[in-house]
Amino acid sequence: MNIGEAAAASGVSRKMIRYYEETGLLAPAPRSDAGYRLYNDSGVQQLRFIKRARDLGFSLERIKTLLDLWQNTDRHSADVKALAQQYMAELDQDIMHLQSMRQQLAELVNQCHGDDEPACPILDGLAHANNPLPSQA
Repeated sequence: MNIGEAAAASGVSRKMIRYYEETGLLAPAPRSDAGYRLYNDSGVQQLRFIKRARDLGFSLERIKTLLDLWQNTDRHSADVKALAQQYMAELDQDIMHLQSMRQQLAELVNQCHGDDEPACPILDGLAHANNPLPSQA
């Protein structure tokens, strides 16, 4: 199938397919005599794998590692699990950081009257960023 058909079958845009080939994440597709990329079911399956991994937020570097593990029949599932657990730990840290940011913003919003007066604790809190909010202390 051509790149348009592969894109439709995998849910990955043509532009991203080309990008994945350029970066080495995906092996370059063979070309027809006219120079068009040709994809088979295996290539589409790899594109679906990449799309699902991207949907979960895996980096391209980690997706490359996961693809290598997926294609290696001598792999150990422990290696795959360790990679996923490492990524989950990073996600947990990101979530904690986002929750802290939200809590700090909520404190500023709660201090603001939201009326017609010019005084604004939100702007004051941003202007005095060197003074940590209580939740950061």
